[in-house]
Parts: sequence; structure tokens; C-alpha cells
Amino acid sequence: MLNQLMKHKIIAILRGINNEHADQTAQALIAGGISFMEITMNTDGAAQMIERWQNKFGKQAHIGAGTVTNLKRAKEAVAAGAQFLISPNVDEAVIDYGRQHGLSVWPGAMTPTEIVKAYEAGADAVKLFPMASLGLGYMKEIKAPLDHIPIIATGGVDLHNIAEYFSAGAVAVGMGSKLVNMEWVREGKYELIIEKAKQFKQAVSKL
Repeated sequence: MLNQLMKHKIIAILRGINNEHADQTAQALIAGGISFMEITMNTDGAAQMIERWQNKFGKQAHIGAGTVTNLKRAKEAVAAGAQFLISPNVDEAVIDYGRQHGLSVWPGAMTPTEIVKAYEAGADAVKLFPMASLGLGYMKEIKAPLDHIPIIATGGVDLHNIAEYFSAGAVAVGMGSKLVNMEWVREGKYELIIEKAKQFKQAVSKL
């Protein structure tokens, strides 16, 4: 799964999406070339959405769970058919449970100690979070001594700086509102989501 992510480079983060708009949003992202989609577990009906998307879009995209902050959420996500687990924190029980079920687990960490702890616990990549606050300079400093650990950067990515994230050492980026504008979703402007997805996909295709 990590190899696929490194190929596609972008994870769309869907947090708080309304069930009635969810399927059309997923279709729009896929139409725009996005292959990794993360439904956060603090979204109402997240587990049911993951299961439905696996059935509807599983041949076109990789569907995973985000905000998997504890073992309870990990079990719900795995039962729903999530293909990968992403967290904002390092919980070794979540990492272990995901690995037991053959899933990639990408926990969130900020400090060098947390990043190494997560990797040694079995995470095959670590999400550097919150990148919007930490900044690209921080990631460059982290990658110097920890260049053996794949880093997914989440937060602060836009069309103008996405290339800089990869040059700083990220293997992939997680993107929320800059990719999935919830106002467009609520207004049914799915063509705008398709176009935005295409723009980001085009930007990473050159890297």
C-alpha cells in the first residue's frame, strides 16, 4: 500500500462530509485522478461510508480510515474494510492491530522521538503533523537524521507549494479543504472538485 501511495502521492482527507454528498464527492475525486481517500472516523457514519465506498469504488481507489486515535476506532475501521489506517497520534495498539490485519498504518507524530517510536512499532510511514504549523523547514531538519523513515506531510499543502513538500522529503501529502472544498460539496459543484483534483494530480505528475 505504501508503494502505491508513493506512486500516487496524494491522500484526500474527507472530514465531516455529509452522507448524502459522499458518493458523488468520491466519484468526483476519482474522476480527477485521486486514488487514495481517507474518511476520518470522527465523521458521522464513517464506518458505513468506508464499507459502502469499498463496494462501490474499491476497484478504482484505495479507501482508508483517518483519525484512528484508539483501538476501538481501529477495530471499527478494519471491520468496515479500510485498507489503511491514519492517526494524528502514535498509539502502538492501533499500529499493532492494523499490522495484524495486513494493513498499512500511518500514525501522526511531531517530534523525532515520536517519529522513531512509531516507525519502530511497525508503522511503514509516519504522518508529520501538524505541517501547517511546523513548516517545511522543520520537515527538512527532521529528514536529515531520519532519512530512512518515509514521511507523509499533512497540513498547509496547496498548488503553489506542493512541489516544495516533496523536495523537502515527503513521500506523499494528505490534503483536506484545499482539495475537497466542503462549500462546493454542499452546493453540488462536483465539477469544481474534479478540476481541482486534476490540477493537484498534474502538479505531482511532474515530480
